[in-house]
Amino acid sequence: MDKLLIRGGKPLQGEVRISGAKNAALPELCASLLTAEPVTLANVPHLQDVATMLKLIRNMGVLVERDEDGLVRVNAGPLSSPEAPYELVKTMRASVLALGPLLARFGEATVSLPGGCAIGSRPVDQHIKGMVAMGADIVVEHGYMIARLPKGRTRLKGARITTDMVTVTGTENFLMAAALAEGETILENAAQEPEIPDLAEMLISMGAKIEGHGSSRIRIQGVEQLHGCHHQVVADRIEAGTFLCAVAAAGGDVVLKHGRADHLEAVIEKLVEAGAVVTALDGGIRVQAQGRLKAQSFRTTEYPGFPTDMQAQFMALNSISHGTCKVTETIFENRFMHVNELVRLGAKIEIDGKVAVIEGVPTLSGATVMATDLRASASLVIAGLVAEGETVVDRIYHLDRGYDRMETKLRGLGADIERIK
Repeated sequence: MDKLLIRGGKPLQGEVRISGAKNAALPELCASLLTAEPVTLANVPHLQDVATMLKLIRNMGVLVERDEDGLVRVNAGPLSSPEAPYELVKTMRASVLALGPLLARFGEATVSLPGGCAIGSRPVDQHIKGMVAMGADIVVEHGYMIARLPKGRTRLKGARITTDMVTVTGTENFLMAAALAEGETILENAAQEPEIPDLAEMLISMGAKIEGHGSSRIRIQGVEQLHGCHHQVVADRIEAGTFLCAVAAAGGDVVLKHGRADHLEAVIEKLVEAGAVVTALDGGIRVQAQGRLKAQSFRTTEYPGFPTDMQAQFMALNSISHGTCKVTETIFENRFMHVNELVRLGAKIEIDGKVAVIEGVPTLSGATVMATDLRASASLVIAGLVAEGETVVDRIYHLDRGYDRMETKLRGLGADIERIK
């Protein structure tokens, strides 16, 4: 099993290219199932979750070509098996995104209940509720969601769908299903993350009729069929935010090429308050930092608030900042599992329910730590960049699920980091 060996204490300098967003690429690969015509996606990141999704759709009979430059060509014309089996999706929650496209195009879908990071309950009941509102019959048995259109129906029907909570994958699933439904669908309480309008723009280029994407109310007028398209995956705001925190912690001056400052306003606001200099550029973001910054309290919430996917990385920064702060996690109940590992490195953090109290320390001390989920692994890498001595981050298969060759990018900025077998 691969590990990362980090020798801390080196500031970061130079340029790094931000990859395409995992959380946009995965639903957009599923959206390619909505048409029998070829779809080309550019800027697709080299990630384990993407490889899993490509393996999943190939297993359905879909033709897939991929090159080293991030170009993926998908032809779902030959799709013969509208099923997502457990053995292919057990490590990836995004597998649930196959439900809407398969049901919309083929009138049936068999999708395993998904797996993924162990960061709390992420139920599929909202997905089922929305598909049932659109006329599907769904049963859950033997670990699978089995969905069918009623006898005599050939298309889903438009509906007004109001979810009990804001759900990103739920919004994406309904968006894709509604594109081929009969009549109008209105999504209330829709997620507003940048990956949602990016998916909507792809669907529009395929012939879908969508309004209001990027707001909490999306209107979709269903069409009878969609056609192929060429679409570029939006830049990964969480990867960009992770590099912003890494530079803020380690110090230095770095330009994030393709980074979108307008997608990271809540994170950038906290970094500026902490003492970093963050500048929006034409086609990127520049971040400059020197010395210990000021600890910042924050509360995670749905976009455009502070993202839960940036909580662990910013906590690593807070751990070596001046002062004491509170971090409140409101999205996932198990998302403080990185705390014990940060404490192993010398951080002073106490947990009280959903609140972590962090007392900044002047320095951390290298040790062997274990990644427990995707974003936790990134926080440990950031901590390793500033810790004295050597830090070994174990179980980095979590990191590979969501970061495109992170150690290579950090090494290009001057970090002393290597992958060891």
